Amino acid sequence: MQVRETAEKIKRMEIRGAGRIARAAAEVLRDHAQAYSGNDLSEFTRTIEESARLIVATRPTAVSLPNAVHMVMAGLGTEKTLADAREGICLRADAFIKSSRNAVAQIAQIGARHIQDGDIILTHCNSEAALSCIIEAHRAGKSVEVFATEVRPRNQGLITIRTLNDAGIKTNFIVDSAVRSFINDIDLVLVGADAVTVNGAVVNKIGTSMIAHTAREARVNVVVAAETYKFAPRTIMGEFITIEERPGDEVLSDEIAKTLPYVRVRNPAFDVTPAEYVDMIVTEAGAIPPQMAYVIIRDYLGWDLEEFHKNFELNTGQEE
Repeated sequence: MQVRETAEKIKRMEIRGAGRIARAAAEVLRDHAQAYSGNDLSEFTRTIEESARLIVATRPTAVSLPNAVHMVMAGLGTEKTLADAREGICLRADAFIKSSRNAVAQIAQIGARHIQDGDIILTHCNSEAALSCIIEAHRAGKSVEVFATEVRPRNQGLITIRTLNDAGIKTNFIVDSAVRSFINDIDLVLVGADAVTVNGAVVNKIGTSMIAHTAREARVNVVVAAETYKFAPRTIMGEFITIEERPGDEVLSDEIAKTLPYVRVRNPAFDVTPAEYVDMIVTEAGAIPPQMAYVIIRDYLGWDLEEFHKNFELNTGQEE
């Protein structure tokens, strides 16, 4: 089953990056809808909903997944015919994929304006949106230099330095713990996000919060590049974003772990950077202070408090 295969690839990080996994989710739901061979509308609705739940459960921290699925599934169940339901899924999926790709290009244009000629930029992890800003600034003729972290334990920094190298950008590759040693050489910290909460806190690859705290101490601005669909609507109701903890064998091989019976490997994949350590969030809708996160959720994702109150009652059987 293609849905299950895609879910496993996302879970194993064969498909990685918040934008890429969101597009993969939309694509697989579209393809599943197209491949449905039955003729029963209720069964079609049920099988698409089951597939959506399977996809969303793969990476609990990546808000892009439920947001992408929400956009693709919007309206399912209101159609009168199977043909209309199938067409609706396909049209919404294609629209999301197109808007997701366009968002990165728009963020690149906006973010590049906030990079000065001669800037030395520190980036962490492998953010398509953040790298697009740096590359666009370089294409515009600005002289930029980058410090890119290794990003243990999955070493996403290797993908980042390859991308920067291929773009012809001078890059320094450092281990995560060397950030403090180089922070005084840095003019700007530019990272991506896996989620942005309603109060402007940013959830990103583990180590981001440490870098943001170090940058604040050194009076270096921190800019986050994030598509609007990475903003987390459910945080409006006080729901916390689950921080994914990945298997210990990413850090320590099973062979070594067997010799250390009293050692438990802790491997959180993300951390939370408070809004006060973020100077700006660049989205395709514009550059905003983190305190304006609610406006993005309300105006660009189509969620509001009334809708969340209704969802809360439906999901919990309670009334507030």
